[in-house]
Amino acid sequence: MDVALIILDGWGISETQEGNAIRAANTPIFDRLCSDEKYGTLETGGESVGLPEGGVGNSKVGHLTIGAGRIIEQEHTQINRAIKDGSFFQNDVLKSGFEKIKSTENRAHIIGLLSDAGVHSDDTHIHAMIEMASDSGVEVVTHVITDGRDTPPKSSKGYISRLEKVVGKKGTGRIATVTGRYYAMDRDGNIERTLQAHDAIMRGESNYMVKSGLVAIEDAYTRGETDEFIKPTVINGGDFFNRGDIILMANFRADRMRQMSLMCEETIGKYFSEKNSSERILTMSNYDESYKFPVVFPTEGPKNTIGEILSKGGLTQLRIAETEKYAHVTYFLNGGREKVWEGEIRKMIPSPKVPTYDQQPEMNAGKVTEAAIKIIEEKNPNVLILNYANPDMVGHTGVFDATVKSVEIVDQELGKLIEFLRGKKAKIIVIADHGNAEEMGTKKDPRTSHTFNPAPIICIGLEGNLAQKKIRKGGGLSDISPTILDLLGIEKPPEMTGESLLR
Repeated sequence: MDVALIILDGWGISETQEGNAIRAANTPIFDRLCSDEKYGTLETGGESVGLPEGGVGNSKVGHLTIGAGRIIEQEHTQINRAIKDGSFFQNDVLKSGFEKIKSTENRAHIIGLLSDAGVHSDDTHIHAMIEMASDSGVEVVTHVITDGRDTPPKSSKGYISRLEKVVGKKGTGRIATVTGRYYAMDRDGNIERTLQAHDAIMRGESNYMVKSGLVAIEDAYTRGETDEFIKPTVINGGDFFNRGDIILMANFRADRMRQMSLMCEETIGKYFSEKNSSERILTMSNYDESYKFPVVFPTEGPKNTIGEILSKGGLTQLRIAETEKYAHVTYFLNGGREKVWEGEIRKMIPSPKVPTYDQQPEMNAGKVTEAAIKIIEEKNPNVLILNYANPDMVGHTGVFDATVKSVEIVDQELGKLIEFLRGKKAKIIVIADHGNAEEMGTKKDPRTSHTFNPAPIICIGLEGNLAQKKIRKGGGLSDISPTILDLLGIEKPPEMTGESLLR
């Protein structure tokens, strides 16, 4: 074992005391590392990771940037620019989709997260789709997914009101269903959740039928549901899918739309007898290289990512995480590549099957540690890349005490893993990909979203000439892979514009 990268997902740095689960937690391992080892901070948001200025970082963007070793313009930025310069409204894929249904008087169904957080979507992109449909003379309906996770827990009324103004102005885009992201955007194989959202969208079937989107929100709040957990609700009997319609998946982030998009495709092919069912679903970005959906904004993955460089150099690498973050240490870290590199070992630990992770804040961090140690003992990979999901996933629940416990659990597991890696004479880098748990608001006004705070970086076990070096200031996530290569004595490729953090 030569180099280990340990990612503490959602572990940001803030001096604020109130609502700071990191500072409230008992973290003797992390505290000792900060004082005894090489310590610094990293930028994790905005232009440093290819997002619009002020854009809050997230796990997908973070891991993509880490693996690429360069700043990559994110889909959010690309789509925003296309709307601003007008090229969005001339997009060939959208134009083709609208032309396909205009002649048959079918409808387009927009399915997307109505949010301005910029993590999975942007509601202005949905507005632009409605505007283009209106200008094209096409009828469109909107299936709203409410956020409350990357936005305040009860903020959806504002987004609904903004959408309804666009609908009123453009004469199309009326709300057909309202569903919390807990159901519509599951990524952990909880198919029963996805199915409830699917049935409302595709069949108009739900236990909840109301007259408007705002009423759907109000009724959900009365039932004690926050935006993330709004049960699938059908509006005015439902403008559900009919044979010949198309679907526009408005989310630009892939991982939380895969289950829904595949389920919709299966329904179109099986129940509506559409021979080319994949052509009826347009996705905003590449959801998976194996999918055949037309892509509105296709992107080519970066070349010479850390995984590719290690593989070409004949080195082995272990990627390990719970299922909630498995795509991040594999697909996203590899630049949107699902296929395994030669010498790449992947280990996925199933996340607990609980409704929300505050009910099991330890998640399966212990099993992640155990599996990593076992595989390293058996196969001795050159590089380890590991993610502890707890601070982010429990932080998203907004439950402060549970998040404190999750941080303490990760600190304990970090101690076990580092002790083992020291015994292997490994050089260790500990970082976070973005903040969350350090800024959780108050009991009356909980915060469940990511933050713009810096992330920690700690370098451990550096000997010889490396022991004299310090972590430079002003670094970002794009500098992590160049730092790993520096520790391995491998020259970084020209595509990696990041620089080693060791000076």
